[in-house]
Amino acid sequence: MKILHTADWHLGKIVHGLHMTEDQGMVLQRLIDIIQAEQPDVIIIAGDLYDRAVPPREAVELLNSFFTTVSVEMEIPIVAISGNHDSPDRLGFGASLFQSKHLYLATAMEDVFKPIHFNDGDKDVYFHLVPYLEPEQVRHYFQEEAIQTHQDAMERIVRQIEEEMINHAQHILVGHAFIAGGMESESEERLTMIGGTPYIDASIFKSFDYIALGHLHQPQKINSDFIRYCGSIMKYSFSEANHKKSVTILELDENEKTVTTIPLKAPKDLRIAEGYFEELLEGKVMEATIDYLQIRLLDDGQIIDPVTKLRKLFPNILRLERKHHLVHHSLKEIQSIKKKQKMTHEQLFASFYKEIKGSELSEERAKYVQDVIQKVMVEEREK
Repeated sequence: MKILHTADWHLGKIVHGLHMTEDQGMVLQRLIDIIQAEQPDVIIIAGDLYDRAVPPREAVELLNSFFTTVSVEMEIPIVAISGNHDSPDRLGFGASLFQSKHLYLATAMEDVFKPIHFNDGDKDVYFHLVPYLEPEQVRHYFQEEAIQTHQDAMERIVRQIEEEMINHAQHILVGHAFIAGGMESESEERLTMIGGTPYIDASIFKSFDYIALGHLHQPQKINSDFIRYCGSIMKYSFSEANHKKSVTILELDENEKTVTTIPLKAPKDLRIAEGYFEELLEGKVMEATIDYLQIRLLDDGQIIDPVTKLRKLFPNILRLERKHHLVHHSLKEIQSIKKKQKMTHEQLFASFYKEIKGSELSEERAKYVQDVIQKVMVEEREK
């Protein structure tokens, strides 16, 4: 069986004020070309099909067009899950009807224990679809108060799946999560950390033949070739400038399995250029390009209207900055930013409270804040 693994499309994404929908449409056409050439038996989409819970009309049309082309016209099955950016209710609308065309969408806790079964002629293959879930949702489903973190939630889900696994078959888990050891970038939204960290240990997936992951945008494996993030289909921040975007091909045979990747190039690259203003204008740093650019100027003196002048050669400058301004950030400011990036929602609120009120948040109020945050996060997931 040949399986194509993709994820993190983020349809409807806006990067530095620029709508990426047109570029995304071209990338999805390139993906369709790859599908036509490779002829996979199944396609996996591991979450974050949309960039936000209420996607723009153009993004919905893109997804509908892809599903129609692949599921209806090409008759290739698709298994997909919702990610932390997707609205489970919106993405899952009509899912039961789509199954007649072999389009399987898992967006809720109730979908997790309904594996999708395929037979390639030699062996049965089961796809276990685990959409992004808050620990609270898993705790409520199992009625187990001990489930507090993403690790607890995934452990409990995997244990239940293992109890119902069919022997002498191959099993693939599709998930949208942050596996410990993965390399992240700035464009990934932090997963919630209520009650603990968002990280999940890869060791809990030992019963599966392949773990198809979404969430981290850089293609990478975690501890094994078969625990894999395929990465996003495009670069969505300048922290991804050095990424090599691709789709993953998994081939399952009776006695072996192999993983390969196929490059997936966008019509315009996302790049960082660094140099002196005059050298950039003279084309000494890079040739004129329509790629999306972040330009770092090394000049110290005043420059009049640099963006207008540079856009004659580089029309798609998305960000312009002076490097020496970055260098002169105090160490204290940088450490403060890094510290806040690692804080939980509760810790951020407590820090804000102390800054405004001049006193520490009491335990009673901290518990109330945690309950409110947890309630909001669950409500947001259900929209």
